[in-house]
Amino acid sequence: MTEEILSNPKSERVRRISSLARKKERQSHGRFLVEGPQAVRELLVHRPDVTETVYTTLGTETWQIEIDRLASDAGVRLERATPEVISAMSETVNPQGVVAVARSWDGSASEALAGARLVAILHEIRDPGNAGTVLRAADAAGADAVIFAGESIDPFHPKVVRSTTGSLFHIPVLVLATLDDAVQAVRAAGLSAFAADVRGSDVLEARAEGALDGPVAWVFGNEARGLSEADRALADRSVRLPIYGAAESLNLATAASVLLYETAFAQRSR
Repeated sequence: MTEEILSNPKSERVRRISSLARKKERQSHGRFLVEGPQAVRELLVHRPDVTETVYTTLGTETWQIEIDRLASDAGVRLERATPEVISAMSETVNPQGVVAVARSWDGSASEALAGARLVAILHEIRDPGNAGTVLRAADAAGADAVIFAGESIDPFHPKVVRSTTGSLFHIPVLVLATLDDAVQAVRAAGLSAFAADVRGSDVLEARAEGALDGPVAWVFGNEARGLSEADRALADRSVRLPIYGAAESLNLATAASVLLYETAFAQRSR
């Protein structure tokens, strides 16, 4: 840890770090922001290999003691900064006193999907909260990977990173240019591709048939438009969640969570 405390929120280094809130800058520098004690803790525990620098305010909170220890154990550079500097670095309105800079990564689809049995594919998902929540649900359900396809939001967007509460660092996350690329990749790994769509067959029928027992990759479409006919044609089948009450529809992240868990239940009850 350096002895100097960063105190100038207008310095070039602080401006460079804060610029990582923008996709163009993240791609240019190959870096992204991780904000908050929970996310930084998970980063240091699970992906210290991509952690470049951790910046924290000077204090004695429990999380600071733990993050200091984790950074030291991992050999990660740790620097102190004033609250004003942390605020200038952060994308959040009320930062929590810690920001990390990490290197983004490009995973190999063949390596990430080898032996996979449950995968989530996000196609044209634009809302960072939805994307992060689906990634978190996939992690909780024991999924082996999450694929961001087409014009989906950048998984390293600060709001996506925050909403995953660390799940971004637990499982492989891939970015593929098109949905066709994603479907081909999961098929090559031995998974069936199921489109989550209101025009599909009931998920209970699919489960009764044993369709969810084997390796499955779920394709989730845009929050407003869903999946197009061409998108659905790429999948092996379309499956829907039934609405038993008066609700017009389910939120994307909620529906994705249910389908991922329904598949996890089926695979584990064989």
